[in-house]
Formats: sequence, C-alpha cells, structure tokens
Amino acid sequence: MRAKDIIICGLAAVRARFQTDAASIKRLYFDYPTGRKIGVMCKALAAAKKIYRCVEPAELEKISGTIHHGGVVAVVAGVEMREPDANVIGGWAAKRTPVLVLDRIGNAHNLGALARTAAFFGVTELVISTDPQSARPNDAAFRVAEGGLEKLTVWQASDLVKFIRELRAAGYIVIAAATRGGRPETAIKRDNPVALVLGNEEHGLAPEVAGACTQAVTIPGSSAVESLNVSVAGAVLMWELIARKSKRSGAE
Repeated sequence: MRAKDIIICGLAAVRARFQTDAASIKRLYFDYPTGRKIGVMCKALAAAKKIYRCVEPAELEKISGTIHHGGVVAVVAGVEMREPDANVIGGWAAKRTPVLVLDRIGNAHNLGALARTAAFFGVTELVISTDPQSARPNDAAFRVAEGGLEKLTVWQASDLVKFIRELRAAGYIVIAAATRGGRPETAIKRDNPVALVLGNEEHGLAPEVAGACTQAVTIPGSSAVESLNVSVAGAVLMWELIARKSKRSGAE
C-alpha cells in the first residue's frame, strides 16, 4: 500500500518541506498575505506543472481541516516509515548517533514538539512504536514541529523490546524516562551512543520496554505536581543526556 498524502500547514513547516524535498509537494494553497512570501515556491511548482492557488481563508480551513493553517497548506506525498535493521543500527552506533524512541506517545502535538526539540539539539533519528496508540506524523505534528520533522528520519518499530535489545547489543546506553524510581542523574561513558526512550502521556513506558532499557532516569522536581508534560521532559532529558554530553565531549 502507498502511504497516504500528508497535509502540512504553516509557513515554517511548508518552507522546511520545500527546502528538503520540493518534489514531494503535490499541491499548494495559500491566502493572499502569505502568497506574497512564497514566490519562489510558486515558481517551482509552476515549472513542475503542479497546482498552486491563492484561496480564501475559509477554503484553506476546509482543505486543511483546521483553523490553525497559518495561511498556507501543502499537500505532500506520504512516505512509508521503515523499520531499522541491524545494519542501520550498526551504522548509527559507529557514528555514535543519538536516537529518540517513543513508546505510544499518543498526542500528535507532543510528537511535533518532541520532533522540534530533537531537531534543535541535533537528534536526527526518531523511532516510533507501531502500537495503535502511537501518534503518527500528521498535519498537527508537522505544524507544531515548525519544520523539525523535516530534519529527522522517522522510523517505526513493531517490537520495541527487540529493538532496544538490538540497540544495546550495538553498544548503546538506552535510558528510560521514568516519572519516579529512576536516578536523578545518570553516568554515561563518553564513547557510548545514547538512546532516550519516552513513554505514553498517561501510562508512561510499558513495563517490558522499561525493563529492556539499560537504566532509568527521573527528573527531580519540587513535588508540587507529579510530572512534566512528556514533550517538556523530553526537552530536559535531550539536553542533559545528549546535547550537553556532546558539548562536553567537544570541549575536551
């Protein structure tokens, strides 16, 4: 089966897609103010004999299915997510590539926010569980990611426990984010690549997924509230365990 077309809304997200894969844009719709900012896109679509059209805001809302279209909507070709095999994982490990793994993150806005943060910190590999609860890259995720999803390769894993074991076999330290019970700080050897695993907004990590990880880490807080939103927790942990570690290694 071919992947379904994807709706991408918002100027930042559409520009990012145009810059990374202009050929994937099938149709482009925009309001008058935004049309004055995307002349290069329109010229490229005209040269490729593709549809681009200035429409009323009500039509943009109808095309995008949301009032949060940001003045521009691109219909792009969908891509089937692949499952990383041993060769792919080995290549990541050889380059010490950090990996972000999501276990049943169900809210597309959280997915988009995590993708934006990952791109900001230079995390290029994102692995999503194929569980039906998992949010997929859709219009909301692309809009919130503000172009971040274009900087990542998004993979899928049908068996997260097996995937995590393969990461560990390749030399990864796989860190489970836990709301409680994990260590507030975690020692990571400089040369070990890191994979961070984040769990479902309500239920957290599945016990078998958490058990497969190398160790768990908990962000210490004031106890005024139980936990952080998963996208915020992901940002804190990506900085502390991946980006900050990389900066320390580069300075030494």
